[in-house]
Amino acid sequence: MHGIVCPPQWKVLAIWHSILAKIAKYIYDLQEDWVNLSMNSDSLDNTDRKLLDALQHDARQTVADLAQLVSLSPSPCWRRVRQLEEAGVIEGYHAQLSRAKLGYGVTGFVHLQMDNHSPDIMAAFEREVVALPQVLSCHNLSGRYDYQIEAIAPDLESFSQLVRVKIRSLPGVKEISTSFSLKEVKRAGTLPVN
Repeated sequence: MHGIVCPPQWKVLAIWHSILAKIAKYIYDLQEDWVNLSMNSDSLDNTDRKLLDALQHDARQTVADLAQLVSLSPSPCWRRVRQLEEAGVIEGYHAQLSRAKLGYGVTGFVHLQMDNHSPDIMAAFEREVVALPQVLSCHNLSGRYDYQIEAIAPDLESFSQLVRVKIRSLPGVKEISTSFSLKEVKRAGTLPVN
């Protein structure tokens, strides 16, 4: 029994097909990279903004629901959401938890003045503050204080321990001023996208 012998032209065609497929994939990857690099707030159209607003309010919506909301079919809608994710406009999807139901009754703001502003000390401070699970946010500020920390605790005693033991011992801390939230008026869970 003899095998089928392919004419040499078929082998050449197979090689060209393989080369063209690689080139097409390369161009597709470049196009996706270009979309990711070029996407910013100015390049978002009305449909992107509607998608972002809808996902901020309810990230558990199905693609079909989102597509209907923005008047697209599901496939193009899914591609747009994927492009927004790949471009870093959508950083993730999160559940919003109740502080009170988890036992965190105190929210406080700690203003810190540093005694040393060297890059090494500032980097060490930031590295250690990021590791504290009770710290919800930390901002490097202009003005009198160098940093503001938003932190939570179950009660005043626990908050006091956090400040006196952990925050006071962070690298470079010179002065601490603490304020407590009496009432949360607004917690922005969404960013304006219009």
